[in-house]
Amino acid sequence: MKIKLTFAALLAFAMIFAQVVSAQVISVEELSAMIEKGDVIVVSARNSADYAKVHLPGAINLWHKDFYKEGDIKALCKSPDEIAAILGAKGIDPDKTIVVYDDGKGKSAGRIYWILKYMGCKDVRILDGHMKMWRKGRKPVTKKATEVAALKYTGVVNPAFCACTKDVKACIGNAAVVLVDVRAKDEFDGEKGDLERKGHIPGAIHFDFSNVLNEDGTFKGKAELKKAFSEAGITPEKEAILYCESSVRAGIVFMALTSILEYPNVKVYDGAMYEWTADPENPVE
Repeated sequence: MKIKLTFAALLAFAMIFAQVVSAQVISVEELSAMIEKGDVIVVSARNSADYAKVHLPGAINLWHKDFYKEGDIKALCKSPDEIAAILGAKGIDPDKTIVVYDDGKGKSAGRIYWILKYMGCKDVRILDGHMKMWRKGRKPVTKKATEVAALKYTGVVNPAFCACTKDVKACIGNAAVVLVDVRAKDEFDGEKGDLERKGHIPGAIHFDFSNVLNEDGTFKGKAELKKAFSEAGITPEKEAILYCESSVRAGIVFMALTSILEYPNVKVYDGAMYEWTADPENPVE
């Protein structure tokens, strides 16, 4: 009898633990309940025009392009102080639970997810299936813009989540680090893309960002994700540095590795290929 009780207790613990490690992916029903209780900040990562047409009740609009600084290199994030000012003006409290969604492709939500985690938000989640699943679940939507109470943003930047060009150069040829290009295969191979200098950073491996998602925009299961990353050579004992053209697509992969699989050392190369190829001395394969 004692053995049965012990086994049951262990099984219950295992089930609870499994839920905890994947808690950053939240279902439509879970988010709906949280909105009713009023204990969540919902973030629409869609552009302002789409937000104006329709969004989740109470959602705040954060568009990733608003976080980029002006200059010759596209999509480089502004300074932490500038980002903090934007987040504060939007009423983002880093100590509260934040759930992000987009139109279903995961790119915009992933970029905002990474920015929020980099800026020190403690509990950031992504709505599984995004707006498509919300509408499919026949949940309410609105066109009314959410009134925002501005605040002083108090999050502490986590530099361990961000890689610079110097970090990328240092990792080339280092077996303890895996440099991951999350673009489409034809971009990785230099056959397509917006860059003048096409190709990829020497030593990088290819892992298309869409590999973490099902066709309907929901996340693949933990076991399937673990298998896919392991087969690609992206394993938890290695440091992983992710990039694409602008690192927008890298965010959703960052989320899968850090929050679903709990990899301990994952960074996003914010400058990505736009910054790398801007310097003619940086090699491209």
